This record gives sequence, C-alpha cells and structure tokens, in this order.
Amino acid sequence: MLYGHGKIEILHLPTPLEHLKNVSEDLGVNVYCKRDDLTGLATGGNKLRKLEYFLKDAIDKGATVLITEGGAQTNHGRLTAAVAAKYGLKCAIITADQYPGEISANLLLDGMLGCDVYFVSDMEIGRQAVIDKYTSEGETVYYVPMGGSNEIGMLGYMECAAELDRQAREMGIPDAAVYVTVGSMGTYLGMLLGLIDCGSGLKLKGINVLPYAENTADDEANETELRNALWDYYCRVRDSLAGGKDVWGLKPEDFDFETTHIHGAYNNAVSEVRDTMYYLARKEAIIIDPCYTGKTFEAVVDDAKSGKLPQGSDVIFMHTGGLPGIYTKHHRIELEKELMPYMHIGEF
Repeated sequence: MLYGHGKIEILHLPTPLEHLKNVSEDLGVNVYCKRDDLTGLATGGNKLRKLEYFLKDAIDKGATVLITEGGAQTNHGRLTAAVAAKYGLKCAIITADQYPGEISANLLLDGMLGCDVYFVSDMEIGRQAVIDKYTSEGETVYYVPMGGSNEIGMLGYMECAAELDRQAREMGIPDAAVYVTVGSMGTYLGMLLGLIDCGSGLKLKGINVLPYAENTADDEANETELRNALWDYYCRVRDSLAGGKDVWGLKPEDFDFETTHIHGAYNNAVSEVRDTMYYLARKEAIIIDPCYTGKTFEAVVDDAKSGKLPQGSDVIFMHTGGLPGIYTKHHRIELEKELMPYMHIGEF
C-alpha cells in the first residue's frame, strides 16, 4: 500500500539502471539509463507503473471496461489496452486527433489488442458519448485520465523514485542529476515527491515536450503555464493523499524543468531529435522515440556539451519507452529519407 492505495503487480521490477559507457566517454559525463522501456506488456513503457494502481482500483470497483484518451498515437492508450487484455477487460481509447490515414504504430497495436479507438471532433462531448455507449450496453466503466496522470497514477512513479534511489546508491551515484520527460506531468511529479519521501540526493530535472501555452514557441509562456499546472496538480495530490497536510513542503519555484526542447510543438518531426536518436542507437544500441525520449535525451547531450552538466558529473536518463512512435507516418517518412543511404539495392 502507498498512501492508502494498493496495486496489482504487472511488472518485473526493478527495471535496470545501466551505465552508458560509449556515450559517457564521448560526452565527458557519466551517463546512466533507467530502462523503464523494459517494463513488459506490448513493448513496455512508463505508463505501466501507473496502470498497476489504476487496475487495482478498477477491479475493486467492478469495472468491465477501461476508457482513456490521448493523441491518436498515445503510448498510454496502447498500454491501457494491454493491461485490459491481460486482465480480461474491454478497452476504448478516445482521441480528438484526425485519423492519420493508416493503421500504424500504436494504432496497429491497439487493434491487435482488441481495443476500440474513437476519433471524435470534440473531446468532452466524445468522451461522454463513448462512456454512455458502454454504460448503456451494461458495462461498468472505469475512466483513466490522459497519460494516467492523476493522484492515483502518479503513485507508480513515487514508487519508482525509491527504486531508482536504491540503485543509484548501490552504483555510487547518489547525487546524480535525473532527466525525465514532462508531458502530462504524472511521471515527473511522482518522481519528485517520491525522491523527497525517501530523502534522496538525486536531483530531478524535467524536460517539457508538451506545450502548455497558446503560443507553443514562447518558452517563457510555456514555463509559466507549466509551473502553474504543476502547482495545481501538486495541490490536488496534497489534498487527496496527505489530507491537505503539506508533507512535501514544495513551492511553485521548486519545480525544476526546462521548456527549450519542445521545438515549437508536440510530437512534431524534428531533425535535431532524429540526430539524437541515431546517436544513442549507434553508440549504445538503445532506441528512443521522436516525441518524448528523443527530446529528453537531446537535453542530456546539449547540457553535457554546453557545460550545464559539468565534466565528470553523473546523470541518469529516464527511458520511458515509446518505441512504436518511430513507426508513426509523419516520423517514419522523415526517418526513411535519412536512412535510405543505408539501403544498398542491386549494388552487387
């Protein structure tokens, strides 16, 4: 039990914390990778830690169908579908994105897992319509928020923080910088509160990939809006899990993150991010995605080269998964163009 909430164990934990020898030698900082891409079920990813808690709550409440939402290529949706399939539940994903014209990447896996995907013109109206549909068919609906990011979902990363702290101490890097993606905020906030709970010396840095300001290219506005959103989320968590007591003692200015790697949009195709993907693949045979982990590892590389990460310092990159993203049409097209020189057709 964690703050009064139990879970159903899905994963094989702990996930590895690996030293990236080749990258470390190249960048001059000691880079480690927390392999939360290796959580199992449907290619894995960070959302499964959250879904262990959601699944317990859903089954306790007699749910027969899990409903969630996100972008058309939502990793969270794919893993919600995986958990539902594993435990005999139905699943539906709602997205306000347009149908991309092909069933690929996460959409392909959603279908393989038997999950219905509803493309709607208005998320609020569409969400209620889908919930009403299943309810009218006699199903008991359990709604999982976007990214699994609420007071229950973030428990998975409070738990992960303690796991990572133990591993870091064992490896002799107890005060390393930890770079983690900030999207729907649950992974970042869960990690932050979990590190405080266990008295860790690890220093968390969030890399924002989901614009929060209307002008997505305005870094200052994005920072302000994200800080406000994190504070609102924190207050909900404080009220729900700690009975309103400020047990973590945070203030808005305590959230350490940066917004300079958004590249102007969410899940856009960015050549610099693809270069970072190629770099990690060719140095360590680790695959990262163009939406989340690619931008976060780009921040690690940039900070090492600029000196924000001092030479010889320790840094942990949180690999949160997202492998199917490289097969999304608009990313795949650009990847194919750049990788075509590696295809030798009829040469011999």
